[in-house]
This record gives sequence, C-alpha cells and structure tokens, in this order.
Amino acid sequence: MNRFFSLRKICLGAIFLFFYFPILYMLVFSFNDSRSLTSFEGFSLQWYQKMFQDPNMMEAIYYTLITAVIATLISTVVGTLTAIGLSKSRKIIKDMVLQVNNLPIMNPEIVTAVSLMLFYVSLRLEKGFMTMLLAHIAFCIPYVILSVMPKLRSLDDHLADAAMDLGATPFQAMLKVIVPQIMPGIVSGALIAFTMSFDDFTISYFVTGNGVKNISTLVWTMSKRINPSINALSTIIVLMITITLLMVNILPLLKERAQRKNHPISNRALGIVSICFALLIGAGLLGLKNGAKKPMNAKEAIAKYGSDTLKVYNWGQYMDPQVNQAFEAQYGVKVIYDTFDSNELMYTKLQGGESYDVLVPSDYMIERLLNEEFLQPLEKDRIPNLSSLAEGVKGLSYDPQNLYSVPFYWGTVGIVYNKKAVALDELQKEGYNILRNQKYRGRLYLYDSERDSFMVALKALGFSMNTENETELMEAYEWLKEVVLTMDPEIVTDEVIDAMINGNKDLAVVYSGDAAYILSENEDMGYYMPNEGTNLWSDAMVIPKNAKNPLLANEYINFVLSYEMSLKNSLFVGYASSNGEVLETLSGYEGDYEGNEAYLPRVGYDKDEIFRYNEHVKKMISDLWTKVKIAK
Repeated sequence: MNRFFSLRKICLGAIFLFFYFPILYMLVFSFNDSRSLTSFEGFSLQWYQKMFQDPNMMEAIYYTLITAVIATLISTVVGTLTAIGLSKSRKIIKDMVLQVNNLPIMNPEIVTAVSLMLFYVSLRLEKGFMTMLLAHIAFCIPYVILSVMPKLRSLDDHLADAAMDLGATPFQAMLKVIVPQIMPGIVSGALIAFTMSFDDFTISYFVTGNGVKNISTLVWTMSKRINPSINALSTIIVLMITITLLMVNILPLLKERAQRKNHPISNRALGIVSICFALLIGAGLLGLKNGAKKPMNAKEAIAKYGSDTLKVYNWGQYMDPQVNQAFEAQYGVKVIYDTFDSNELMYTKLQGGESYDVLVPSDYMIERLLNEEFLQPLEKDRIPNLSSLAEGVKGLSYDPQNLYSVPFYWGTVGIVYNKKAVALDELQKEGYNILRNQKYRGRLYLYDSERDSFMVALKALGFSMNTENETELMEAYEWLKEVVLTMDPEIVTDEVIDAMINGNKDLAVVYSGDAAYILSENEDMGYYMPNEGTNLWSDAMVIPKNAKNPLLANEYINFVLSYEMSLKNSLFVGYASSNGEVLETLSGYEGDYEGNEAYLPRVGYDKDEIFRYNEHVKKMISDLWTKVKIAK
C-alpha cells in the first residue's frame, strides 16, 4: 500500500513538473544575459530594465489591466443580476435566454471577432479602447451567468419570499440573502471573466485600433524578432497572480485561525487590506498610463498639415522605436503605430473599414490594392529622398514608376546551412533538392509560408513561381509532400531564427533578413541562394485612398527613407535597406554586415522573380499547403 501511495506521489509530481516546467524555464531565462532562449549565459536584469523603458510595452500592460478590471466588474454585476432574474423567470424564457447565452461561448473566437468588427463598422464607431472594452464585456458576461446559475439552482425558491415576509425590500432580499448564498459562484465568474479578458487575443485584434494594444496583441506582433523582455513581462505576471492567489487563500485561513483563538479578524480589517491592495494596483495603472504619455507641441503640425496625428500600420518588430519618436519630436505630432502579422490579416482589417495614413504591405498585396483602386498616388515633391533608392528596388513590376509605393525593405528567400555539416559544393550541386537528401533527414526546417514553400518546390522543378498551370502546381504539391513524408522536417515560423543561431538543425528555408541576423550571431552558419532562382520580395510604404492625413503621410515616408532613419531601421531589424547609401555603409568595408552574404539581395539574376497576385492560384496553393502539413 505504501509503495502504491509513493508511486502515486511520484506520478503526480511528474505531472506537475510537466505542466509547470515551461513556466520555470521562462522564469529562469528572463534573467539571461543574452538574447538566446535556449542557452543561459549569465545572470542579468537587463530585460526587466528594457521592458520598463519600452513605452509600447508599458502602454499595453496598462490597457490590458484597465480593460480586464473594468470588464470584470461590469460583466460580474450584469451577469449576476441577469442570472438572478432568469432564476425567477418562466421556464421557456429562461431556456431561450440560456441558449442565446451559450452562443458566444460555443462560437469560434474568430467568428465573434469579425462579427463585432463589422458591427462597429456599421455603427461608424472609431475602433480603440472603448470598442475593445465593450467587446470584452460582451464575451465575459456569458461566463459569469454560467458560473452563477448552478448556485441559484441549489437555493430554496422561497428564501427571498421569506426575507420579504420578515420586512425586507426586494433589493435587500437580493443583496443580503441571495447574494451571500451565491457568492462562490459570483467570485468564480469574476475570476473567469478577468482571465478571459486578460488572455484574449483574437477578438481584441479585430476590435481595437488607434494604437490601443493589450499584452496579447503586442506579444503576437513582437514574434518576428526574439525579445526576451516578453519573458520578463511574463515573469512579473506570474508573480502578481501568485501573490493574488496567496492572498485569496491565506486571508480566510488567518481569519478562521483567529476565530478559533477568540481573536477574530473583522470583515472591516479584511476590507481595508483588500482596498489597500486595490489602491496599490490602481497607483501602478496610473503610473503606467502616465509613463506611456509623450508630451508634444502640435500647434504647428495642425496649422501646417491639418492634423497632429499620423496612423501607421506596419509589420511587428519592423521598425526601430526611435524612428517614430524622432518623427514625433521633429514634427510635433503623435504617431499611432499599429502592427500586423500577415498581409491577409492587414487586408481584413482594411476591408473592415479601418483607416490608416501609411501602410507597409508586401509586393503582391500592393498589386492587389492597386487593382482594387485602394491606394492614392504619392506627392513626389514632398519625398525628395526617393532619389536615394537603391537600384534594385527601382521600377519593380507592381509599381514600375514608383507612383504609389516606396520600398521599405527588400530581400530574397534562401537556405541557411551549418557550414560544419553541409558542404557548399553540395548545395551548389543539388540546390533546393538538398531538402530531399536523406543525409539531412530530421535536420531541416521548412518555413510555414504557403507562397514561399511553393516557390521552393516550383523552382526545384524548373517552373516559374508565378505559374498558373494547375499541373505544375500539383507537381509542386507532390514535391513538398514527399519532403514532409520522407525528410521529417519541422515546419516553423520565426522560431527558426533562435533555433538556427543555436545550431539545432543543419538546413532551413529562411528570409534573407532573418538569415543576416542568424549569420551575425553564429559564424558557423552560411546563406545560399540556389541557382534555380528565388523570390525577390519587397515591402513598401503606401498611402491608402481613405487616409485622413495624406500630407503628413508623405512627410513620414520621406523621413523614414532618409539615411539616418533607414540606417537605424536596418540595424534594428537586419533586413536590407531600400536606401542605397545605407546598403553600401552596412555591407561595405568594416560595415555591420560586411562579409554577410545574406544582407545584400541578389540583383539582376534572370531566374529570380517577384510574386504576382492571382486569387485563384493563391486559394489553390493555400488548400494544397494545408494538405502538405496534414500529411506530416
């Protein structure tokens, strides 16, 4: 029997270790002296310091907490009152309302998110903090109702009547008789509501705007580059949750213990402790909000440009924060900087009526936006820095005269390889087909991008990556499926960066900008662009037709394209700058990327192509790529 209990304890311990080890791992690496998430190189508090110095992160924490607190309070009150009202309603009404209440819970979050976004658009509400708060209240209320209803069912139906017979008013009967009896359900509902609000990403992403982000959306858009400050933020959140749980569990025990010793702790004392804790949190929120504010003088900007606000929509981790701060200081304006994770998500928000002054979509998406007449021409007289564009980004096929777009970054897709395990002459001989070489089975990464994965397959087969031939696309599908079935690759996204820096695999399909960063961190890594050709991609700044501040938008594009700002951005991200002088500086003699074969894109190679937009082909390869991943 003792052996049985010992074995059970060991099993429970192993289960708890399995579930909590990732949290412990994160806690340890929040104190890492390097950026690596796999190699601990010494103790440091630098990531905590950088977190508190990052105004975007502080602002996200503030909006997350204030939204969660307000949504929890309102949804708990509304949900509790609704549940009490339903408990006294006729059965048919109660059943009907509860069925409606279950819909938001059972609905996929993406459906709820898009529905709320379209609802706000129909009401012409400008998306921001208030729309996000209303959405959080809406999806938290059903969870409170579901938590309170079981407690109400267990009550005596005549309890409230008895209280009123003794002289209580209906409100007093509810407040002093019903509510204390169902308090465990109310607390449970409130905790669930707070957790759901604090954790939500999908709905928040679609219903917020004007630079308002919560922690979930911020972390999602920061995934392009490894940012250990996320570990520091997560550690603080875990610490705060632990303190809260300790208070919730220890204070009742202390009260019970004091009562046994005839030294009872009054509810007033407990209330004072709770109020002090709440005031501490409130002071922290106020400090976060004040720390996120940026003073500026906007009078000249309003007089000159008609506005003191510029809205920019860019990829996550795609711009040095100092660039926007410098623009704000020089022009006396506020830059509302939102980020996205994919061209398709960006397009969805634009279709939902969102208005921005500057966008940074990719080549094929710019072509789509031009076809749909969504963009307005640039005012070139306000963008003199256009003359600094590198030759490789002038006259690109989607905008040959640069009438609508100014390239921001550009590059290629190639193969990062471990020079100690993979010979360059082998790569030159096999090209993309090295991804089918059994010698590297289980030792390679594929990038989870349908377009770029099909580009690799099509180029390996000798086809154009812009082919519309369904037979060729099916051959590419079979090529990719064979790689997945025979080579056991890992299909990843941006986690490939840290993985290849640490040498976890021998081969990886990677964007050149990410490859440049990998090579700068690990000298054993090399970058190769196969002779079959590759995707010559570019992301560019454009101005939508519905932009509210086009004059300021043109000034911003010119500012970002300047040598100093282009240099800051390229150093921050590692992608090739569209500014020709910056390219020469960083890749030249004793430059930051001197000798880094991934930084400078290949120019003039006839087999390299730019993606063209084709809705039918896009849908087809999207469906086929899903099948490839399922095959794995």
